[in-house]
Amino acid sequence: MAGRHVMTAVRVTDLLEALDAHRVDVCLGGGWGVDALLEEQTREHADLDLWLPAAHLEWAFRAFAGRGVDRVFPWPGDRPWNFVLHDGGSTRVDLHLYEQLDDGQLHYGSAVDGLTFPAPALAGRGVIADRPVRCEDPEWAVRWHTGYPPRAADRHDVPLLCARFGIPLPEAFR
Repeated sequence: MAGRHVMTAVRVTDLLEALDAHRVDVCLGGGWGVDALLEEQTREHADLDLWLPAAHLEWAFRAFAGRGVDRVFPWPGDRPWNFVLHDGGSTRVDLHLYEQLDDGQLHYGSAVDGLTFPAPALAGRGVIADRPVRCEDPEWAVRWHTGYPPRAADRHDVPLLCARFGIPLPEAFR
């Protein structure tokens, strides 16, 4: 998998259609989630970050396999709840699996040190290539881009979200 990887909006919508056909409930995160919230593509993306219920994983595998995205891309820090699938070419999908708790909150990560957050964090609405999509809530999208040294993509995305949605710019981005 050497070389530059660019995930196109056409490929994103193709994968979302396959997931819809398999009734997989997904939420866009990362850069495509940001661009969905902004309702326009503002930069190139190397992958597609998706949140989905862990219970939908089998159906997600079926949907992705039907589109050739059927290989695990080992990455430092991979965990059973977060790993990357790829097609051997330019398509990479970074999966973030969560479980809904009895109180309606969502749990991501291990039972020992995972994190719990409110379901509305994944209730944002956006658009990719004229297709309505569910994505991270803008305030949560900003929150999840903090807590680590900002990368170039974060320095691009976070100010745009903050400006569009009236969110205070986090200290690391000032």
